[in-house]
Amino acid sequence: QVQLVESGGGLVQAGGSLRLSCAASGRTFSSYVMGWFRRVPGKEREFVAAISRNGGSTYYADSVKGRFSISRDNAKNTVYLQMNKMKPEDTAVYYCAASERGVLTSRHRRTNEYDSWGQGTQVTVSS
Repeated sequence: QVQLVESGGGLVQAGGSLRLSCAASGRTFSSYVMGWFRRVPGKEREFVAAISRNGGSTYYADSVKGRFSISRDNAKNTVYLQMNKMKPEDTAVYYCAASERGVLTSRHRRTNEYDSWGQGTQVTVSS
């Protein structure tokens, strides 16, 4: 399995931006589909975005489409989530995840497609 560590969370005003990073170690990073999820207390973990192994394909939740962008740098073993035009409803703990199922499909919107998870980073958007 791969070990994942998120960073970059914090407090931001509505309309602002943050960039999350997720550093991976262990097995070959480029062999994993990568995803970002978020969770609000009392709710299920929610899909945010996913990216294919080479970064050529992406999926986004409708709630973040046009505002968030997922990318990866396989040379640095890192996946990013650029969050722009943030809203108070984006407040959550954000998690990155790695999937050994090598081809990105719509199934990667589901948590059970992923094999490894980070510990999460808190993002708070004030109104």
